[in-house]
Amino acid sequence: MSISSVWREIELPATGDWVEFEHESGLVLRRPTFWDGGEPAVRKVRFAPPEAGRWRWRGGEFEVRPVGGDELNPFYRHGFWRMSPGGRSLVHADGTPAVLVADTAWALPWRATAEQVREYAADRQAKGFNAVLLMTVQPDMHAVGPRDRTQDEGFDVGFEDLPDGHLNELNVDYFQYLDELLAILVEHGLVPVLQPVFQGFGWKGLDVAGTVVPPSEYAAYCRYLVARYGARPAIYLVGGDGSGDEPQTAAGGAEVHEVDCYGQPTGIHYRPHIRANAHQDADWLDFQWCQTGHTGEHVAERVADMWRNEPVKAVANGEPTYEHTGRTGVAEGWWQGHEAWSNLCAGGTMGVVYGAGSLWQWRLHPEEPGHSEFFLAPGAGWREAVGFEGSTYVGMLGKILAGLPTTDMAPDWTRVISGRALSGADGMLIVYREDGGPVMVFDDTVPLAYTIVDPRDGSIVASGKRDARNAPIPDPGGAPRVYLCLPDL
Repeated sequence: MSISSVWREIELPATGDWVEFEHESGLVLRRPTFWDGGEPAVRKVRFAPPEAGRWRWRGGEFEVRPVGGDELNPFYRHGFWRMSPGGRSLVHADGTPAVLVADTAWALPWRATAEQVREYAADRQAKGFNAVLLMTVQPDMHAVGPRDRTQDEGFDVGFEDLPDGHLNELNVDYFQYLDELLAILVEHGLVPVLQPVFQGFGWKGLDVAGTVVPPSEYAAYCRYLVARYGARPAIYLVGGDGSGDEPQTAAGGAEVHEVDCYGQPTGIHYRPHIRANAHQDADWLDFQWCQTGHTGEHVAERVADMWRNEPVKAVANGEPTYEHTGRTGVAEGWWQGHEAWSNLCAGGTMGVVYGAGSLWQWRLHPEEPGHSEFFLAPGAGWREAVGFEGSTYVGMLGKILAGLPTTDMAPDWTRVISGRALSGADGMLIVYREDGGPVMVFDDTVPLAYTIVDPRDGSIVASGKRDARNAPIPDPGGAPRVYLCLPDL
């Protein structure tokens, strides 16, 4: 009898398309298998046991230990992400609240080396990020370059027939290397947000395959992603930078919903000039992400508009303006922090997303040719872009909210006079003010205790307890502030 531990991936040999795992309690989970090279009939299955105890499968049985008290990775300690009871936010499998804080390293899967990903992941983990948006394969059908991650304009290839608009000739070596890259991200507490084949601009705007491949092939690839990577923390972004109405999106979403036994989040990310409500009533759809373009404007109204769509789905701004995109100074520094808090308070309670020019393309060095100047950060490769100031402020949002009862919190303009506020469980109130200042309170349910935080560095600048229900939260103003009114003890 082999030994594993809760939520840790195990890999087993398999035949056929499915393997069922049965817990001693009677719980049965079914996982799809995948081909990993060699004889076609020889397949593998990956499984992450969500409960301790004895599990059986057709090849035998194994024992699973409970999580250890020294486990620091939140996805092993609390389980994978799923949607909250109200559908507005993320929670771990054990109910622990979570807020997505994601980066956009779209091209990492086919451009980055393992050594580079370790450097990148350590930076993002330290700053407070917990997810990374990824195009799982290079989507541009007409992109050319050496099949070498270390050479200018080079990239690795996931499907040999993608340039012809198909996904049938799978390159096993590519996905075995991607195994290693994604494992590094997960090791650093970063959830891979897996986009199958982009529908929008792609890497260089050279005719993406995501709108061309047959929907059946797109769905089969989505199934492969669930089989290969779904026994790890994951989010499935089945629509990427399109209208959402592409037939590939619906086919992929339905397939993920059918084969993912863990119920990890599945949704759509839209291009800027599209109403983000395709498939709003689909059972497979958990979230909708808008995109507010690349011109350095704050457009939180887009998020607020999505919040009102029914039936309820979680929402976020999946692509605010990339820092330094096209020219130095665009969406620079605190612009990114203000954008994140504004989108969150407007209703983007699934979380926030950051982007840096030259990072999302994984530009190898500041002089690498062949990319669109409109999207590059001048004088920067991926490594320089990792250090852009704005990423610190977006990551800090996750650190400030860690441990708070953020599950299904909602925009609230009724309890205080403030442009941006959120209400949560047990009366919790979160207020963001770009220039600080006193917060006038006009609701008896607002907790008396408060903490005032500088969102730029996470420092507590004041704390106390108001002496009356209608007393203001005091602050002299003049700098960004987040006010946390937590339930009375």
